Amino acid sequence: MTRLPLERLRAGLAILALIFLVAVIGYWAAGWSLLDSIYMVVVTLSTVGYREIGEMSPILKVFTSFVIVVGVSTAFYILGGLVQMMAEGEINRALGRRRLTRDIKRLADHVIICGFGRMGEILAQELERQGTDFVVIETDTERIAAAATLGYLALSDDSTEEEVLLNAGVRRAKTLVTTLPRDADNVFITLTARNLNPHLQVIARGEFPTTEKKLLQAGADRVVLPAATGALRMAAMITRPSAVELIEVVAGRQIAEVEVDELTIPEDHKLVGVTVRDSQVRTVHGLLIVAMRHPDGNLEFNPGADMAFRAGSSVVVIGRPEDIDRFRTDHGIRP
Repeated sequence: MTRLPLERLRAGLAILALIFLVAVIGYWAAGWSLLDSIYMVVVTLSTVGYREIGEMSPILKVFTSFVIVVGVSTAFYILGGLVQMMAEGEINRALGRRRLTRDIKRLADHVIICGFGRMGEILAQELERQGTDFVVIETDTERIAAAATLGYLALSDDSTEEEVLLNAGVRRAKTLVTTLPRDADNVFITLTARNLNPHLQVIARGEFPTTEKKLLQAGADRVVLPAATGALRMAAMITRPSAVELIEVVAGRQIAEVEVDELTIPEDHKLVGVTVRDSQVRTVHGLLIVAMRHPDGNLEFNPGADMAFRAGSSVVVIGRPEDIDRFRTDHGIRP
């Protein structure tokens, strides 16, 4: 089996260290001092060619010749590994992995995407558009290369492994989304992630309706069934086309330059305790408040003008993107 360049380099260095040790012991056993033995081995392996510093018996000459042949051969083996590493970009990849690890360690409250298939790719595009930090985990080398080309933080590894999730910063993450095609993998990832971070929001994909219950039991907060969702949406396009248009807006697709966004009110924010009427969200910024999710999880549609904003509440608004951005800027609300 062909060795990888890095494995070849490690093996060569290990063999060279062993030769050095054996050669020192050999000269020392021949009656030389330890310092003279080390010096002789260094001179011999480096092929400098200084004269011998002690008496050389026939057996010792044979031994020295053996050390030279094996040592030089090993040195060429190591050199070949270095050349192969440079030719195959192994050094650049190693440096890239170090940079990737460093960048991931800097993240907090980010999103982890397990799987970079069609769903994972679309999800990553939308998160990037929203300015949300995320890490992609994928085993397929071509998909990882595509993610890296797009500038995403991407780990080429198995997301079902606990160590991989830890490397992706699961304990500092805000959300984990698993989009793998196999339900068993999604259940296992959900269970592992929930054990590593009890406060993590977990959104899982399920291929079969019967898997939804298992994913929820494993710790998923939300379960998405692409087949069922797609079929229901197609039916709605036939029976309720106008409603589907609004759903597409909510899903993030801009129609007639209007989109739906969600604004979270931070603690100690100036809007806390202010009513919808007094905030002038409609008259000044041209936004329509569709719903408000309170910290207790209660979702209230079409809140009245006297409804007050609460700390930790999520406000769903409809408006032009520039108006939403202006509202965020004026009130200091992060995406």
